[in-house]
Amino acid sequence: MNTGNRRLCSKPQEGASAPQQTPERAERLGFKVPGYRPSDWDRKMLVWSGRFKTPEQIPEFVSFEMIDAARNRVRVKACYVMMALTIGACLVMVITGKQAAGRHDNLTSRNMEKKARWREEAQREKDEAAALAEKAQ
Repeated sequence: MNTGNRRLCSKPQEGASAPQQTPERAERLGFKVPGYRPSDWDRKMLVWSGRFKTPEQIPEFVSFEMIDAARNRVRVKACYVMMALTIGACLVMVITGKQAAGRHDNLTSRNMEKKARWREEAQREKDEAAALAEKAQ
């Protein structure tokens, strides 16, 4: 088995050191410098997260870690906003529920009124049908 190409599995030799990769050297060798060109949405995230004050301050290339941290910070802020909105909606529901209870307005009374109306309409239709039957005779 040829182990010459298996550099990751072999132990490094003590005397040999790997040449240092600088951005200039990487460019000459044809490698791309690590970086990420942020989209417009990423630029908004970077500003919303507080990393930069204005979109003009954002460099052309930023690290993916910076974008990821900005996204996480915006995600956490959105969660806080949703929690606050949920708590606010719960408080509104409690207040309106107490007001409805003060007016004696509840689902049971509404349901009973609706069923009483249906009974009246059914009785009225029955009486009209009986009246038409008597006229026909």
